[in-house]
Amino acid sequence: AAHGARKMEDYGRFLALLASTLLIGFVSVILSLVWVFHYREGLSWDGSLGEFNWHPVLIITGFVFIQGIAIIVYRLPWTWKCSKLLMKFIHAGLNTIAMILAIVSMVAVFEFHNAKNIPNMYSLHSWIGLTAVIFYSLQLFLGFAVFLLPFAPVHLRTVLMPIHVYSGLTIFATVIATALMGITEKLIFALKNPAYSASPPEATLVNSLGLLLVIFGLLILWIASRPHWKRPPAENAKILKPTGATPEGTEVESTMTNSSNADKSDLRSNTEAARKQNIKFDEAGQRSTM
Repeated sequence: AAHGARKMEDYGRFLALLASTLLIGFVSVILSLVWVFHYREGLSWDGSLGEFNWHPVLIITGFVFIQGIAIIVYRLPWTWKCSKLLMKFIHAGLNTIAMILAIVSMVAVFEFHNAKNIPNMYSLHSWIGLTAVIFYSLQLFLGFAVFLLPFAPVHLRTVLMPIHVYSGLTIFATVIATALMGITEKLIFALKNPAYSASPPEATLVNSLGLLLVIFGLLILWIASRPHWKRPPAENAKILKPTGATPEGTEVESTMTNSSNADKSDLRSNTEAARKQNIKFDEAGQRSTM
């Protein structure tokens, strides 16, 4: 009974954290819209400042908010009954949407710069931003090729999974860092009278937006790095079937091994029973990474 209560408490904590994360992400998107409509020239696609404004709005909506959700989608407990394949499609789909929005947002900046004869790709923001987009597209392509399509051999998936996870989290963190650089750059360029240094209301609003992006990123990384919030392996499915039968999804599931040291050390914080079970899964190569 105590164990059940503890599980419910943990579930409650997860839900509270998830709700806070989604709220902060949502508010960030709203603030980006308030910024461009209230303080800047709104949105348009005609080479004017309104075209540039698509850049912050789409980056925050797609590359930050939607990518963040894509990262933690395997950890939503009510999806654990869904097939792993369905969850992979959702994960890949959300990341694809984020990628498309990021590309459109970059096209907006290049078109705006070219229309106004502003040089491209000179700032650190643009260097790191373009690098992030290139690596993100590579990550997306490899993710599809290795984990979604059924052709990759099991050992390749096993080797690449920890790399895939690490790359995803570092790209996400880099995107947020790049967004902060972009916000700062835009405020310094755009706020002339009164200047940024005079702390006009726009500066306060957009600085707050940057703060929210940091908090959103930290919450996503926290949720993504707790081992006890991982999607459980398809072990239970196996137990229910007679020996020799391989239920759909089990083989795929077993390739998602990631016995990182962080996992091992974190298992100590679990209950003794859960720990034994986790070690058993580890040995079976059944620990699902996500």
